[in-house]
Amino acid sequence: MISSRRKLFNRIVGHRYLYIMLLPALAWGIMFCYMPLAGLYMAFVDFKPTLGGFWSALLKSDFVGLQWFRYFFAGNDFWRIMRNTLVSSFLTLILSFIAPITIAILLNECKVSWFKKIVQTASYLPYFVSWVIAANIITTLLSSSGVVNQLLMAVGVVKKAVLFLQEGKYFYGVIAFSNMWKDMGYNSIIYLASITSINPELFEAASVDGAGRWKRIWHILLPGLRPTVIIMLILSVGSLLNTGFDQYFLLGNSMTREFSDVIDTYSFRYGISNLMYSYATAVSLFKSVVAFIMVFTVNQIAKATQNSHLF
Repeated sequence: MISSRRKLFNRIVGHRYLYIMLLPALAWGIMFCYMPLAGLYMAFVDFKPTLGGFWSALLKSDFVGLQWFRYFFAGNDFWRIMRNTLVSSFLTLILSFIAPITIAILLNECKVSWFKKIVQTASYLPYFVSWVIAANIITTLLSSSGVVNQLLMAVGVVKKAVLFLQEGKYFYGVIAFSNMWKDMGYNSIIYLASITSINPELFEAASVDGAGRWKRIWHILLPGLRPTVIIMLILSVGSLLNTGFDQYFLLGNSMTREFSDVIDTYSFRYGISNLMYSYATAVSLFKSVVAFIMVFTVNQIAKATQNSHLF
């Protein structure tokens, strides 16, 4: 025991400058990631900001237990909010898994370097564009006089312009394709990096044995990507309820609220607009707890079936 502690102390002393460099990141994590967790107590009280400063008002507010959670579960909005959140998230998850893997495989198979660079740049660029700009681009493209409607009418798919952002039934698809378009290029970097770790001798041996390109992709490349896909799936499941706020707030409107209102926009509206801080905190805490349970469950399933897990 003494020997192990001495080794640990010597290691810390030997790498003291690296640990000193980590101190700002550690302080940032404590200040912005862990200290705010104390505010979750707000979900169990009837918070009244008029009772003094934040901490004073938080401690003086009446303790109500699970009242806000029961209010949320029993309300008329619960099933609608959960439906919108889960449906749009599952559609996004499916499209956001297929598109990056497909792009990574196609880029890996492309041998024309200049074309490969153009495609990479074009697919990565949307990720670095803010949702404010992206939402304006999407709104312009999907407007009644936009490119999408003009193209659909030109090829005879529709006879008149489709109001994509005014009819709720289209909103799930609009959000899913918007998320896919914005993130697919950046996410493909992870799969491209995973592809480079596959032993190239496997592809050479398969070619010698007469395997064509599609067979090499199916029997070597995709199995080699499986561990990365599982890890990405576990991480994505954790964010199923964390659908995002910007895209729903910017693309949604009063005409599509029945389909565009998700947990994030719902808690924002009640917490900021209606000043129901405790209720909004309870809704957000419910989302975090469910997300943790989903990540743990999927991780255990992957560990038992594929022997590949995150923790």
